[in-house]
Amino acid sequence: MKNQELTFVNHLGELRKRLIITLLAFIVFLFGSFMFVQEIYEWLIRDLNRDLAVLGPSEILWVYFMISGVSAFALTIPIAAHQTWLFVKPGLTKKERKITLAYIPGLFTLFVTGLSFGYFVVYPIVLNFLLSLSKGTFETMFTAEKYFKFMINLTLPFGLLFEIPLIAMFLTSIGVINPILLSKARKMSYFLLTLLAIFITPPDIMSDILVIVPLFVLYEFSVTLSKIVYRKKIKKQQSDNNIIPLKKTS
Repeated sequence: MKNQELTFVNHLGELRKRLIITLLAFIVFLFGSFMFVQEIYEWLIRDLNRDLAVLGPSEILWVYFMISGVSAFALTIPIAAHQTWLFVKPGLTKKERKITLAYIPGLFTLFVTGLSFGYFVVYPIVLNFLLSLSKGTFETMFTAEKYFKFMINLTLPFGLLFEIPLIAMFLTSIGVINPILLSKARKMSYFLLTLLAIFITPPDIMSDILVIVPLFVLYEFSVTLSKIVYRKKIKKQQSDNNIIPLKKTS
């Protein structure tokens, strides 16, 4: 019992260490991003043909921290993934360590890809569509806070959702899910993804479609990747079972 308590305390200490390192990395990236936030801000509004209004001095600081926070969050992802890997590493085999470590670059790449898709594809289409509704009827004024909240709400979820295929591959490789389970859950998954799309987009059908369709494609892509990993896993198990040890000859 005492040994179990010591092991549990050691695990908590290790977890605390990994969380502190991740938090420190986020803080460093946050301050680093804040040093260049003016350049990032100007780049983000480069195609906006209007000035952004602020309702008070504190709103400027809030907008800058919002931009810096998203930048720091993106940069911290590989650090957080690596610290998670170091935490579970003692319980993995040598091969499992190699496989799981290979997922870390993919996490960051897919997150940036998702952000890029949301920012360069979905965001301008939705923004131009909404502005077209007010043309000739309303005088549209943007505050900096609402503008960047709108931008982040349309882009950040894609960064997270683009991780789905990699997560599906990883969970399949360790046996938590399989393509059969994903196929059976297709209808429910489509329903939940539709609700999610409606929740994160403005209340218009075009925005919903622009988000729903990519989410469905991501899910089907996840199923396909899960099938590939699952087949390789089954083949390896079959080949291992067919190995017959050689008898020693006298």
